Amino acid sequence: MPASPSTARAINDRSALGLLQDRGPLTAGQLKQLTGLSRPTVADLVERLGAAGLITVVGESGAARRGPNARLYGIAADRAHLAALDVRTEGVAVLVADLVGRVLAEASVPIEGDTGTGPAVQRVVAAVAGAVGRAGAERLHTVGIGAPGLIDPATGDLRDSAGLPAWHRSLSAALQERLPGARVTVENETNLAALAEQREGAARDRDTFVLLWLGHGTGAAVVLDGTLRRGASGGTGEIGFLPVPGTPTLPSATDCSGGFHTLAGAAAVVSLGAEHGLPTPATTDGPGAAGLVREAVERVRAAGRSAGAGRAEHGPGNRSAVAAGEHEPGDRSAGAAAGEPVATRGAGTGHPVGRKPRPVAEGRPVVGGGAWEEIPAAGEPVVARGAGAETEADAGAAVGREALGGGPQEALGGEEPPAVGEPTGREPVTAADPAGTAVGADERFLSALADRIAIGAASVVAVLDPGCVVLGGEIGHAGGDVLAGLVAQRLRRMSPLPTEVRAGALGGSAVLRGALLTARDRAQDTLWSDPSRSPVPS
Repeated sequence: MPASPSTARAINDRSALGLLQDRGPLTAGQLKQLTGLSRPTVADLVERLGAAGLITVVGESGAARRGPNARLYGIAADRAHLAALDVRTEGVAVLVADLVGRVLAEASVPIEGDTGTGPAVQRVVAAVAGAVGRAGAERLHTVGIGAPGLIDPATGDLRDSAGLPAWHRSLSAALQERLPGARVTVENETNLAALAEQREGAARDRDTFVLLWLGHGTGAAVVLDGTLRRGASGGTGEIGFLPVPGTPTLPSATDCSGGFHTLAGAAAVVSLGAEHGLPTPATTDGPGAAGLVREAVERVRAAGRSAGAGRAEHGPGNRSAVAAGEHEPGDRSAGAAAGEPVATRGAGTGHPVGRKPRPVAEGRPVVGGGAWEEIPAAGEPVVARGAGAETEADAGAAVGREALGGGPQEALGGEEPPAVGEPTGREPVTAADPAGTAVGADERFLSALADRIAIGAASVVAVLDPGCVVLGGEIGHAGGDVLAGLVAQRLRRMSPLPTEVRAGALGGSAVLRGALLTARDRAQDTLWSDPSRSPVPS
């Protein structure tokens, strides 16, 4: 059954607006080419969208041709203004943007732990109002809020959660009262981070993945077949309550102590760093723990480059001797000649940067257990072995092993993974730090942290088989490819399901960015649903 004229117009309008959002300003001719519509139809929709105040002429095309230049049409950015809030236990970050998502003003307001609900809410409302004024906006069309805790799927409100400030639950209603006409929505912070990583960050090419949030607290967001899954009660991804080995107690319905949070939350990460003799940050929140991890990774990277300087090859078959400065530790091609295919093996084939050389004979290095391993011929691809098929995560694990001075390890059948903090007998010893101090402490810290993260990640992988885990939040971003590679290595030993592990690209800013993307989507959905009914701009 053919679409009615009004339905066809709505479909064409949304198609044109979507192109203008994704590609920026376009001429009528370009819209005709991209939509496949006739010239009269494009002329009609341009006139209709312009009359509704949704698009405007933003310039002229620069193409050299006879006659006047073609007009460039773009979304009327000031047609609506949006706000995004990232609500944390210690404060709120705010930004105000236009309809295309361009940030116009920002603000942040700290909230001390002993602040009452009323004063806390008033501070946040005042910060939003101030940002709106600085942005030059008369009013807000849509407000997106990202907050920790469970969102009631029936009402869209924050549920009463133990351990979270009471003012969190009052904020949405207060903003709605102060901003009449605005649409105020609340979403779980980790879900928003996953949205941002999928649209603009590390998961742009994935329709199915899990984001593991590693910040002040822990959480997970599940995206399956392009759809965010919230669960029956809105609690999908409350991984902080996951019972795990290595903790003294079990979590309860009101307290995640004893769950995965106890292993990988910011306070636990700072405590783990102190156990390994690292300088501890002034605060045990997400940014503080992230700084600790980032500094450890940077020192290990620097030592890896230093250890590679001037090292000679160990035998004619060794392909992994690298001169100083040839690669960064995050370079997947480290240890291979130019143009040579690189992947990982289940057992070592050379001496990664900073690793103590193994004995060699007839060009073949000794691998675990004293067995000899043949070196592939020049130009022969190295194939991954172990629990799953070769994936990019294998190469990522190699990155982590090289940066930490550890050689590739075989996935041993039936071998139980070590308990958290338990020595494995395979702790790296680096040329830069033969005494096992200084950089060696950083290596052991990152290795122990990867052990902990892998416990939670393996549980998620076993249930969902997402194929990709993104280490998000401030800590996941700070660990970069080094930490992601170490986690990937452990997942291969713990799970038969091939899983790529990636470092989050947006870090702690992902929540605020996700809140803005959500607000923009909802505002555009409202305004674009029927341009003929759109009110004139304020």
